[in-house]
Amino acid sequence: MEAVLREMGDVIVVAPQTEQSGVSHTITYLTPLTCRECFDGKRQRGWAVDGSPADCVKLGITEFFDEPPDLVVSGINNGLNCGINVLYSGTVAAAIEGAFFGIPSVAVSMEREPRDRFELVAPRAGQIIRKVLAAREPDAVLFNLNFPTDAVDGSRQVVVVPMGVRRHGGNYVRRENPNGDPYFWATLGPPPEPTEFETDITALRKGYITLTPMDYDLTRAAGMDSLRSCDLSLP
Repeated sequence: MEAVLREMGDVIVVAPQTEQSGVSHTITYLTPLTCRECFDGKRQRGWAVDGSPADCVKLGITEFFDEPPDLVVSGINNGLNCGINVLYSGTVAAAIEGAFFGIPSVAVSMEREPRDRFELVAPRAGQIIRKVLAAREPDAVLFNLNFPTDAVDGSRQVVVVPMGVRRHGGNYVRRENPNGDPYFWATLGPPPEPTEFETDITALRKGYITLTPMDYDLTRAAGMDSLRSCDLSLP
């Protein structure tokens, strides 16, 4: 992804030092963040941060750049981030952190498979990102982009779909350690059943590349009036 983005402009990589799957929007503030500067030969490539993806974006924008970047790209993550899993995703959280600053931000993920073919996904992601930047509305700054395996091998059709919100996964396998104490290993579980309308989950099943414009405002506007109309005063 870095190589493709360098064709568009200057790139600084700020990335976690270790695997950060499922950390959501974790921010480090009770312990110091340690960082290591990284080089490609003599070229300063970026920074490895002992923190979360959101830490990386926040630290990069506020400390490593002389001025805010024009674009934040998070990923490519090895594993789809769709449906309610976007709420658990560190990859999506990094894009959300960029959006907090008003910077166009894109989370990019691909379906997990034995072969990590990032070199095939990256140029296609770059093409889509260019088109999104050209077509987006001024206040649209957060996007989630997913590539299923079928789109890596063949079809390149892109669909704009909403995020699926049906609960899925969340199962556990119960085991015991050598002392007989139980422990639980989380499993992804089967995806939710298809809905009557298209979402990122149903479109990815069909082999489409999915693009979802997103927002981080979790306010349920439809419920505001009913709560305001009731008496919430305390004695």
